Amino acid sequence: MKVNVGKIVNMHGIKGEVKVLSQSDFTAERFQPGNELLIQSGTEENIVKIKTYRVHKNFHLLQFEGLENINLVEKYKGADVFQEIEQVEIELAEHEYYYHDIIGCTVFNDGEPIGRVTDIIETGANDVWVVKGSKEHLIPYIEDVVKTVDIDNKTIEIEAMDGLLS
Repeated sequence: MKVNVGKIVNMHGIKGEVKVLSQSDFTAERFQPGNELLIQSGTEENIVKIKTYRVHKNFHLLQFEGLENINLVEKYKGADVFQEIEQVEIELAEHEYYYHDIIGCTVFNDGEPIGRVTDIIETGANDVWVVKGSKEHLIPYIEDVVKTVDIDNKTIEIEAMDGLLS
């Protein structure tokens, strides 16, 4: 199974580095040199091997083997980047989940659906889940709010604090 791990948003320098805006968890492990990525641009798909990886100004900079020139990677600007889920094996602790397991889950408050998780924002202290329904809500992934996560049924039960859903 392939998961979306980012989007190439621009080039960096002339040596073929691309700026990737991560849309994934465990980014440092996913972008290790030697790992493969699938770049999907329109109907074109290319498998590339990561040559170098570093972080610069909140972007992940990648260079691919055999594509060490800006002219060879410019066509990928705006492309989505995917990776086989099995390529990076991470031992998850209790109450830890992969982004792709959480995104798409329906969130309930007191049994009433409030929307689906469409994105996850990393804040450093805790993740914040973007939930879109009739309104957009930002739900912090903290014990006081998130009560149950059922990955198999794609449901999450929360107990909203005062003002959270206003």
